[in-house]
Amino acid sequence: MSTDAVLTLTQWLSPGFPVGAFAYSHGLETEITAGRINSAQTLEEWLRDIITFGGGRADVVMLSEAYRAEQSELSAVEHTARAFAASAERLLETEQQGNAFARTVDAIWGTDLGALTYPVAVARAAKAQDIPLDLTARMYLHAFAANLISAAVRLVPLGQTEGQALLADLAPLIRDTASSAIETPLDALASSCFAADIAAMQHETLYSKVFRT
Repeated sequence: MSTDAVLTLTQWLSPGFPVGAFAYSHGLETEITAGRINSAQTLEEWLRDIITFGGGRADVVMLSEAYRAEQSELSAVEHTARAFAASAERLLETEQQGNAFARTVDAIWGTDLGALTYPVAVARAAKAQDIPLDLTARMYLHAFAANLISAAVRLVPLGQTEGQALLADLAPLIRDTASSAIETPLDALASSCFAADIAAMQHETLYSKVFRT
């Protein structure tokens, strides 16, 4: 892999890239408000399930399919990504981040991504820049986990050092999950993290909230 590929992905998936990732908690705010996530340990249990069985893995499956798809096949992947969103806020999250990502990449790298969901947009941008799929998948899933940890650091509250230690501990799981997910076909797409889906639905009517999802 080239240094340019690593640097480009680092820029795209960094907290400073203008996709507004800091505004989304993927339903995590509901669990923290209810007191079910209140420590590094309970957060780790939640994240391990999300990465292995939930939205984290599912996003990488869709990213991989979008990366490999011919242009004529892309709409099927995009429609699947939208249909797989389990709630209005999950759909908002992937649409808004995807559109913001695509606009910025189109403006700077001269691509023509258009309006896409987030994993599909990242996949097509990576393909356009000849960035390897396996690297893209690992770094995307790492950024996914890092953003949720960042949300927990602000809400639990969780110490910065605890948060970084947790992200480091999750690295092997992120690597293995990404490696497995890129070999999973779209017709085997699945998620069994029903508590996370319910948390995302309940967040829509949460009385007081900091995050959009």
